[in-house]
This record gives sequence, structure tokens and C-alpha cells, in this order.
Amino acid sequence: MARKIIFRSFVFLTGFGFIAVVSLFVYAYFTVSIPNPNSFVNSQATVFQYSNGVEIGRLGAQNRIIVPLAKIPLNVRRAVLAAEDRNFYSERAFSVSGIGRAIVNNLRGGALQGGSTITQQYAKTAFLTPARNVQRKIKELVIAIKLEMQLSKDQILENYLNTIYFGRGSYGVETAAQQYFNRNVNQLTLAQAAVLASIMNSPGYYDPSYSQANADRLRARFSYVIKGMVAAGWITQDQADQAKFPTVRARVTSGSLSGPKGYVIAAAQLELNKLGFSDEQLLVGGLIVKTTLEQGAQQGAVDAVAKQTPKNAPKNLHVGLVAVRPGTGEIVALYGGSDYLVRQLSDATQSIALAGSTFKPFALVAGLEAGIPLTSMWDGNSPQTFEDLVKPYVVSNYGNEQWGQVNLLKATAHSVNTVYVPLGIKVGPDKVVDVARRAGIPQSVEMVPTPSVVLGAASPHVIDVAAAYATFAAQGVYAKPFLVDRVQGPNRGVLYQAKPQGQEVFSKDVMADLTYALREVVRSGTATYGTAGLGRVAAGKTGTSEQNASAWFSGYTPQLAASVAFFRDNASQTLNGIGGLNSVTGGTFPAKVWTAFMKAALLGQPKLAFPKPVHIGGTAPIVMTGPTPEPTPTPEPTGASGATGATGASGATGATATTGQ
Repeated sequence: MARKIIFRSFVFLTGFGFIAVVSLFVYAYFTVSIPNPNSFVNSQATVFQYSNGVEIGRLGAQNRIIVPLAKIPLNVRRAVLAAEDRNFYSERAFSVSGIGRAIVNNLRGGALQGGSTITQQYAKTAFLTPARNVQRKIKELVIAIKLEMQLSKDQILENYLNTIYFGRGSYGVETAAQQYFNRNVNQLTLAQAAVLASIMNSPGYYDPSYSQANADRLRARFSYVIKGMVAAGWITQDQADQAKFPTVRARVTSGSLSGPKGYVIAAAQLELNKLGFSDEQLLVGGLIVKTTLEQGAQQGAVDAVAKQTPKNAPKNLHVGLVAVRPGTGEIVALYGGSDYLVRQLSDATQSIALAGSTFKPFALVAGLEAGIPLTSMWDGNSPQTFEDLVKPYVVSNYGNEQWGQVNLLKATAHSVNTVYVPLGIKVGPDKVVDVARRAGIPQSVEMVPTPSVVLGAASPHVIDVAAAYATFAAQGVYAKPFLVDRVQGPNRGVLYQAKPQGQEVFSKDVMADLTYALREVVRSGTATYGTAGLGRVAAGKTGTSEQNASAWFSGYTPQLAASVAFFRDNASQTLNGIGGLNSVTGGTFPAKVWTAFMKAALLGQPKLAFPKPVHIGGTAPIVMTGPTPEPTPTPEPTGASGATGATGASGATGATATTGQ
């Protein structure tokens, strides 16, 4: 029988002139063996680990219950046959015309198409990778032929019904019945059986919990399945008429993703998808994914948010935290929310918030690159009006504080808006945007090169800002942040190994002076209160957007950079009043969370020093009054002093910026 099938396939293929394909088929037939039919059924969940090998959580395969064919109702079996392969019991293992169409389309450059029998689908699902090419199709064909030679039709159908993916992390009809109808497969009605048979073709396309369009498509395919069962004589027309479309259970997320760890696993899963690992591989492949997360740092992030966030906070208060290792891009800690099962949007990697004064360092870097020294003197009075593209841009300091003539170092420590806007104008808003891009703010974050860009009118993700500040900590070396360090297969073979690559984007001299200035924010500026008790040198910047809609603290030590953001559902909602504070700014709760996290993450690590400043542009005070700086005969101290400030910067995009420290 096998030789007869091979001969017919050979004649069919050579008729199209596919000599190479035929040769591949013949070779595959004699070299490809059938794996253990239970290997897929017994496949394992993917295990996610901390960098030290301790397990974080699992994704996949535990959601599987095997049932013998005799316990799968006849209506369920027939609904599947009506949907996928109505001639299963009378046909051969493969469809010659379907194979031909698929190969021809592939050789013409199109996607490899279906047209598969149930035997082929079982071979593909249980034994092969998701790759869509001629080689994989040939192997599928060979395995299907050998399956039919060794197993009965009932055995093939039983294995198929216990391995096919139904979406929602469920494999096989038993777990699918529980997921979609909260009952066992032997309790399904005819209508429910038809729904499962409809969904299995493409869960993401038919599962009604995703969209109304999916629900509409599912109803149409449900009708197709019922009509197919009537046409095959498996049910009567009266039974079909009585089979009304049933209520489908809402999607239930796996408990393995509960709590803060769910955001970590979801972020790692997304990164793995980008690396070429499909969701199907992650659900059943028995992979071991070692992440870059450090167990102590991650627990420190969770504890810091829990302890430093006010207890009376509204339910829609969001806190995101990301810590990145400078120079490598390894994500050391990631806090995206308190419970992934409650909210599947990560406040660390997916939510956005107005940046506020966290963007001021980009203007400072642009100024240092242009030779503007930290000792340069600026008019710090408030308010001031500046020219913009559309209309005059009125800028005020936080609390309308008056600073008079103030040097750039002190203006950085106290986040003086009326200094930083003209600084950005002088170097050019396009230069500020360029610095932000080089530091690590991705193209997906819109930044308009206008005076307001300095005050954080953009809305980045927390991970974006953490990556940028990690570039500062690494003395100008940018490294793309990543979470997946290594992937091993079930046999412990290494399938992927990360290779961090840093790129120098700023000079060490510029970074030394930048860090010197940002140290003043912590020592005597807007972050002094919130960072008290850290016990080691640190540099950073507070940020508060217009109307206190968001509050940030982003900072670094020589070993680690981290960003923390507080925000609500949208920019029209203020943080003020939370924790009893009339003004919630970056120097309050965000800085406290950052400090508590850093103390835990750096516990036991040496206290390192920052590079000394090089004083770009000299140490003499120069007054910035026009297109070119003018020397002033009155020396001013180069250090920054003054009272402890609050925090923040304006994120205003309109004609007036009224907040910001």
C-alpha cells in the first residue's frame, strides 16, 4: 500500500516538474520516523526563571486532560468531522490536490496553504514545528502516511481530539469544553459541540471573547458545521433547527499569571514571540526560559510599591517600575501592576504617562555637547514668554517661584522651567529630541521639536525612561533593554542565548558633567526628601506633569538605573490628594518607592563612586542673555545650594506651562 501511495504521489508531483520536491519526498519517507504519539500529549509547560534559576512561574501545558474516544460523544466527533474533514473515514491519509495546491503556491512565493486531512493536521500539530515551507509539508505528508499504516482511524481521531489547540491555553476537547462551557466534554449539547468544532479551526479568529467580529464569524461557521452534519446524515433537520447558538463562557485567564509575576511572564512571552518562539511552543514545548530578573531586586520592587504607595490611593492609581543594568540592557526588575488577572495592561512596559521634567536631562546633554557649562547663568524669574511656532509660549516655574540669576547646576537641582525652556531653544529643540533618541527613547514615542519638548510633553513608557537613564549611568553607552537571557529546550539544549551589545552614544565627559548635575537633584534639590536614607551616591531627576497628572522619579547609581512613575487612567485626572498631599510630585511617593527599591536591589553590593566632573566650557560664570553667552565680572559659586524642593516639570503642550520642578 505504501509503495502504491508513493508512486501516485510521484506521478502527481513530476507532472508539475517538481523533481527536487519528489527527491525530497523519497528521502523523507525513508528517513523520517513517527515520534512517540504520546510525546505531544505529555508535553510540558514552559518554565520561567529568575537569573539565579529559581522559578518565577509557568505557562502552558498543565491545562490538558486526555479522554478516550469512547467517552467523547458522537455529536462532538461528528461536529469536528463536519468542520474539518467530512470524508475522514473513507479517504486516504492526505489530500493529493490539497498538497499540490499548497506546494505550487509556496514555490510561487505565497504562504503554504492548508487543504489538509485530519490525519495531516494531527501529524502537523503533534510532531512538527509551525514552519510553513515545502520541507515541513513533505514531512507532514510522510508522517501522515505512516500514521495511517500503523494506527486505525479511530486511534488517529482520538489522538487528534486530545491534541488540537482550542485557544485559551486549552488542548483537547475536554479542557476546551471546560474553558468555553464550564462542563465536561460528555455533557456538551449538540450546539456546544458545533461551537467547539467551529473555534478549533482558528481560535484567535473565532473566539467571541476577543471581539464582536469574532462573534459574528463564529456564528457563521457554527451554521456551516450544523449544515454539514445534516448533509452527512449525522443529524436530522429538526435537530439542526433546535440547535440554537449557545452562550459561550467568558475567557478566564490562567491563575499562573496572578499577581505581579503575571506582568513579567507576559512581557517575557512577548519578547519570546519576537525572537521566533510561537505561543504554541511556549504552551507545550517544555522550554526553560531564564530571565534577567534578579530575585531579590524583583521582590524589592514589589515590596517598595506595596509599602510606599499610600493606603488610601484610588483604584485607578497606576505604578510602574523598571530597573535596567547600565551597559548591558538587562532588566533587573519589572513591576507592571499588582495583579495581572485584574488588569492585563502593564504599567511598566505598555501604559504611557506624560514625562514631565524627566526629559530635562536631554536638554542638559544637548547643552553640554554645545559647550554650555553648568556655571552658565540664566534668568530664573517666573513667568516668562518665549517664541513658539504658533503663538507665544508662557512658562512658569513650579509654584511660580522666583530664582533670579541662577546657574545651570542649581537650575537643574531645582528643576527651573524658565531656565530649561530657553536652554532647549538655544541648543535647538531638534537637538533635544536627538539626544532623547540616542539615550533610548524609541521612535514609537512621539516627540515634537518645539520648546515644550524640554518640559516632558511626550508620553513614554516607564521602560523607555529607565533605558535612557541606564545610558547615563553607563557613561554614554546605550544597550537595548531585554528580559530573556536564555532559552533551553526540554532536553536542556540551548535554543537561544542573549548577546548584549552596547553602543557609545555620548562622550564620557558629557556624561560626567550630566551626572554631577543630576547628583545635585538628590543632594540638595527636588529629590532630597524622597531619596533620604539611600546610603550611597545617586543621581536622578524628578518629574511632574501639568496639573500633577503624573509624577516620576528616574535615577541611577553606578551599578543600576531605575524609573518609577505614578499616574491615573488619563492626563485629565490629578494625583493631588493621594496620601493626604495637596501636591503629589516626583520627589514624594515616586522617589520613596525608588529609594526603597534601590536599597533592596543593591543590598550587599559595593558603594561605588561616579566619575568626577570635567567642567565642560570651563568654570567661569557666563551670562546667557542672547545668541552668544556674555561673560559676567561677578563670580558665582559653582555648587548648588538651597532649600529642599518638591518635584516636577511641566508637560504642557499648549501656550502656557504653569507647573514644573
